[in-house]
Amino acid sequence: MAVVEKIELRKFVAPEFIFGGQARLLAGRYAKNLGARKALVVTDPGVIDAGWTAQVLSSLEEEGLPYSVFSSVSSNPRAEEVMLGAKFYRSEDCNIIVATGGGSPMDCAKGIGIVDSNDMHILEFEGVDRVPVPGPPLICIPTTAGSSADVSQFAIINDADRQVKIAIVSKTVVPDAALIDPVTTTTMDAHLTACTGMDALTHAIEAYVSDASSPITDLHALEAIRLVSSSLLDLLSDTGNILLRSKMMLGSLHAGLAFSNASLGAVHAMAHSLGGLLDLPHGHCNAILLPRVMDFNYDTVPERYRSIGEAMGLHLEGMVPDQQRKAVLGKIEHLQRSAGVCQPLGQMGTPRRDIPRLAENAMQDACMVTNPRKPNRKDIEEIYEKAF
Repeated sequence: MAVVEKIELRKFVAPEFIFGGQARLLAGRYAKNLGARKALVVTDPGVIDAGWTAQVLSSLEEEGLPYSVFSSVSSNPRAEEVMLGAKFYRSEDCNIIVATGGGSPMDCAKGIGIVDSNDMHILEFEGVDRVPVPGPPLICIPTTAGSSADVSQFAIINDADRQVKIAIVSKTVVPDAALIDPVTTTTMDAHLTACTGMDALTHAIEAYVSDASSPITDLHALEAIRLVSSSLLDLLSDTGNILLRSKMMLGSLHAGLAFSNASLGAVHAMAHSLGGLLDLPHGHCNAILLPRVMDFNYDTVPERYRSIGEAMGLHLEGMVPDQQRKAVLGKIEHLQRSAGVCQPLGQMGTPRRDIPRLAENAMQDACMVTNPRKPNRKDIEEIYEKAF
């Protein structure tokens, strides 16, 4: 009798998305199709200065749709900003949200929507499947190639009082439409390009080794790894190259579809802890932690990491396992160094005395649940220590 490999039950959620040049200019049409009466445009000062917000507003105007703009969003969006935005949304009598920017405006927009629909404080939604009522229609227009908040069922919000980032994971925060236009990433400088690119790569790697991965998420994760690892360094040498920008944006899209459905792991749990306590850049934290966490996890799922290495262009056939491991980790460290995001945590202002608290917060993060190797607090402290 043949042995049939067990296929575990999995779900896959994704918004409608449009990918390609000029996608950002469809904001008005999509808002109108979703029954917009008046839109709240959530953005931030940097995106406004780059000119992308104005183009989205023009698209709304072309469809005769009124709007109000909320731009009080910091780089790690805070709970109080979400609550202020929800109050503004109601006072302006809006019925749809259009988020334009990187992960911060998009996460803030998700929070505003669910606060409005559920009439609860944003921090009450922390965890998995804890949002009873979906928010109003949400359109996301990403301007970075990394966060993938435009296609994910994650919203990350900073609880400044507890100095932690909380993860809200629910299919109710999946946007209704994502207008993904690589042109919007042309105003990112090299450092932001590197940080967001490493964020996308981390999304894909963690999704591929996640306990909740599936054949569908695997396809997206490996394609993201291939695209990002083969494009990032070339793009950093030629930041105006729209073809490379498109490949990075496509890689970010694939990575988002993968991690939104397979979840993440210890890298993100630890990066959220760093970002919440010390307000450090998320993508940079991921880049520093990625090779250390991979080293910790490697022996639990070596065949998965071999596939990751092959997706990054490594030729591992004929190598013994230890050589394969060294090659895969070496490739990640090469990308990290070459992209200029390899500074130790100590150089980023992280005091060693915070390690126990950082580890405690990371252990409570929802992303830790699907890490392939189950760490204890001492394990996490040791990983942080190695990142100094």
